[in-house]
Amino acid sequence: MADIELTARLRAARLYVVSGDAQPGIQAAVLRAAIDGGADVIQLRHKHAAPGDLLATAVGLAHYARAHGALFIVNDHLDLAIQSGADGVHLGQDDLSLEAARAAWGGLVGRSTHSLAQAVEAEAQGADYIGVGPLFATPTKPGRAAIGLDLLGQVARRVAIPWFAIGGIEAANLESVLGSGATRVAVVRAVCEAADPRVASQGLRARLGRPAGAPA
Repeated sequence: MADIELTARLRAARLYVVSGDAQPGIQAAVLRAAIDGGADVIQLRHKHAAPGDLLATAVGLAHYARAHGALFIVNDHLDLAIQSGADGVHLGQDDLSLEAARAAWGGLVGRSTHSLAQAVEAEAQGADYIGVGPLFATPTKPGRAAIGLDLLGQVARRVAIPWFAIGGIEAANLESVLGSGATRVAVVRAVCEAADPRVASQGLRARLGRPAGAPA
């Protein structure tokens, strides 16, 4: 597991914003605005750019997140996470193993999961947190079938580490997601494609609040 301070901040997090497919400079501006609106965690994700092309953006975001009390995560690329001073790396089912990532550094390690079995396995393998989804059909996950809301209650009962519902979540369906057992959400388009990402982030964060008994 990552160090106590990072895991405590992760457990307190409620809103996680993942960047869209725009150019890195545009993504960085959107993620900074998301932090300004109250996002607890941001993730730099760009499936088509080489890690080297993202380094300057990642370094800048790491500094901004740290200065404003947010966590900064890099998608897929552990080397980029280490070089940029990120707080964590997020890995898909087909990426580097959790064991290998954990052996390489002491930052946060997250895993995407699409079933209860994958969620339970990721926790057993040492993930600090997981994403659970996609709940709804979304163009950010082409070819990935929506899992629906029923899985959320099962994950809530079986998984003790922090987990974030993800996939097509927006203001219009947020209440149904929370009513199905989620207390944390990750979003892409709901913030990154909003006319004002800061305001969109602020609105979502206000509705998430902090459950009774959650760490401060």
